[in-house]
Amino acid sequence: MSQLSNFPITQKWPAQHPERLQLYSLPTPNGIKVSILLEEIGLEYEPHLVSFERNDQMAPEFLSLNPNNKIPAILDPNGPGGKPLALFESGAILIYLAEKTGKFIPQDAAARYETIQWVMFQMGGVGPMFGQLGFFHKFAGKEFEDKRPLERYVGESKRLLGVLEQRLQGRDWIMGEHYTIADIAIFPWVRCLVGFYGASELVGFDNFPNVARALKAFEARPAVVKGVDIPKRN
Repeated sequence: MSQLSNFPITQKWPAQHPERLQLYSLPTPNGIKVSILLEEIGLEYEPHLVSFERNDQMAPEFLSLNPNNKIPAILDPNGPGGKPLALFESGAILIYLAEKTGKFIPQDAAARYETIQWVMFQMGGVGPMFGQLGFFHKFAGKEFEDKRPLERYVGESKRLLGVLEQRLQGRDWIMGEHYTIADIAIFPWVRCLVGFYGASELVGFDNFPNVARALKAFEARPAVVKGVDIPKRN
């Protein structure tokens, strides 16, 4: 196994357990996707807090791993071929870890691609749209006099919730009876929308009972209970 010390990021966040997967993250909706999956699959890992308050995401060491300066990112000492693998983008990390362990992704090719389809639905729609709603509803955007941006993102968030509501009709999870990385990708953002962003009434969340049911089941999973607080904030 190549030495993780060859990677500049380990200079700022030294690996106490270099044989374990290294996670560089923050407990945000995108960040906890990976910590939740790691807890679900039981793969040993070492979490490192990337603090936005310290602007850690702009540090040269972090940019050496993710030039897009976003969390999460991982460094797996036991990547393909036994060589270290550095990886960023939460959706890509979910797919990699699921395929690495053979867990939470169907083995059947058609179902596998359908699962990835829903991960991409979250990456391209749910995350960006819910995030923009949060900015205009909870953060600095709420001070804007022009309310059209907020109205746009509220409308689009409702539409996306409607897609999920329909998909979950008669299904326990996005892919049916089996819990997959599609759920791990989507429900941290739904949780954030109605929790941290406080937008439940704004989007009429009561009109999406299937989504609410699945969210409750998601939040009750032991790995989710633990994963939403990893890495712990200082």
